[in-house]
Amino acid sequence: MEWVLFPVIILLVLIIFYTARSYFRLRARLSEALSSKQSLSTKYGRMTEQFIPLLDLYPYDENRFRFLGNPIDGVQFNDDGIVFVEFKAAGSRLSPDQKRIKELVEQKRVRFHEIRIPAPANPP
Repeated sequence: MEWVLFPVIILLVLIIFYTARSYFRLRARLSEALSSKQSLSTKYGRMTEQFIPLLDLYPYDENRFRFLGNPIDGVQFNDDGIVFVEFKAAGSRLSPDQKRIKELVEQKRVRFHEIRIPAPANPP
């Protein structure tokens, strides 16, 4: 009886080992696929953001929009004001940095800072 149990136990151990190995391989592949999907989604979103000002749904003059990309998508320069613009799809939300920028704008804590670079003393 013992001589029958030993091969059965060995077979069960091999099956468990094979199943565990397959499970971890599949889990790694799933993780890679999800990461790749997220990466493609991010790239698609960044690419799409650059075209939104060209669409009919964009309410401003697209020629006066300047794309920044991060932390906000861009700045719209109008005759009557300057607008910070963030494009969002469906259920996406503002990031913490974007929320903070929005709060600063709403609190009118925006300013213009001119920095002058001195001309060289002795031009070549």
